[in-house]
Amino acid sequence: MNRRMVLYMIGQIIKLEAAVLVLPALVALIYREQCLWAILTTAAVALAVGFALTLISRPRSQVVYAREGFVIVALSWLALSAVGALPFFLSGEIPSYVDAFFETVSGFTTTGASILKNVEAMSHGLLFWRSFTHWIGGMGVLVLIMAIVPSVSGRNMHILRAEMPGPVVGKLMPRIRDTAKILYIIYLVMTAVEIVLLLLGGMPLFDSVVHAFGTAGTGGFGIKADSIAGYSPYLQWVIGIFMLLFGVNFNLYYLILIRHAKEAFKSRELWLYVAIVVGATAAISLNIAPLYDGFEETVRTALFQVSSITTTTGYATADFDLWPGLSKGILLVLMFIGGCAGSTAGGLKVSRVQLLLSTVKRDLRRLLHPRSVGVIKMEGKRLDEGAISGASAYFILYIALFAVGCLLLCFEPFGMVTNFSAMTACFNNVGPGFGLVGPAASYAVYSPLSKIILSLAMLFGRLEIYPLLFVLIPSTWTKK
Repeated sequence: MNRRMVLYMIGQIIKLEAAVLVLPALVALIYREQCLWAILTTAAVALAVGFALTLISRPRSQVVYAREGFVIVALSWLALSAVGALPFFLSGEIPSYVDAFFETVSGFTTTGASILKNVEAMSHGLLFWRSFTHWIGGMGVLVLIMAIVPSVSGRNMHILRAEMPGPVVGKLMPRIRDTAKILYIIYLVMTAVEIVLLLLGGMPLFDSVVHAFGTAGTGGFGIKADSIAGYSPYLQWVIGIFMLLFGVNFNLYYLILIRHAKEAFKSRELWLYVAIVVGATAAISLNIAPLYDGFEETVRTALFQVSSITTTTGYATADFDLWPGLSKGILLVLMFIGGCAGSTAGGLKVSRVQLLLSTVKRDLRRLLHPRSVGVIKMEGKRLDEGAISGASAYFILYIALFAVGCLLLCFEPFGMVTNFSAMTACFNNVGPGFGLVGPAASYAVYSPLSKIILSLAMLFGRLEIYPLLFVLIPSTWTKK
């Protein structure tokens, strides 16, 4: 284990966090809010700790192997959340540090689950920081480090693999740093376009920026008690469509950028993703039609919630907890499926579901024809048995950890619907669930211990289990 490299990278992350805290500090300064001192104090502490770590642990070798990559990613996200919670706690706007940590983890993991009962009472500076954590966490903080820090080795593919969501992660360019830059440029441009479209629809600048951050990171922290419901139909359409766009594999945008659009549109995962959205929207529209006035409102409301849940964003234009059972059942299934691999969305990912279904189909065929040779392909490429068994192993771990999380929440007296949907929403980085954690409620009802459990569930879901799991395994630290 290259411990020096691990500490060095954590130091870089904390220094980066100190730098980005300048933005919410500027917002607090513009609005002349008292939270400014809390943000600046946090930035100073982060800068001091970051410099200390990078100075005392400068590594002799910057090469990162798989084990170091997983550990760096997991510990960096924990450190980022621990420091990022300080502005909420020091300002007194979230008096409990556990609650502040939950809110920050929810932000960085782009979950959108909140303990706030009155979000509109928060200062602009902290509302900005809260939503900005979505934008940072959406593409990945380690990816950002590789894009902007020259001293980080270009050979550290293991960091990219450990942080980017999905069963298969590849390089767009020969150098990892170039790949990271391309991803963030696409991400930044799409965010900027959404901000402009929201401004054109009459949304105030502050609202446009924070909602674009929440959409881009597929996080869903709102700044209004009714989330997006109070905004115009045009603004709801814009946010709904952009949620879907950010749920697409960013590799496809790169292919379109280099004029390989035909190759991008051949993606089976993309078309399965589109089919899921269209099918779910049609079914829910028919089911909720008696609750709304007119075709446009019904389809808009259904599409928005399907977009929000399948991309694990969590914005809402309606209290879907009041919808008929069929619609709620469809949304529950979408929570597990999630968006595309290589996007900012959470969940199992469409490609992994596709791979698991293909594996089941092959095994059923082998039962009938034992001598048949089953070949499984993804995006036209034949997958080896390692990738297939890896997806199956991940699914087993996913179910096991999810079950453990649900059992731990059973100590809370809120009933199966609330506890099951809370773990589902947090583990899949969705945000709102059903019952007491529905879109019109919050997670404030849970005990501090349950909030820590749900925070870990969010981290396990965002990092796709393995990085955090390796940190908890003793052999990771004992082996050289």
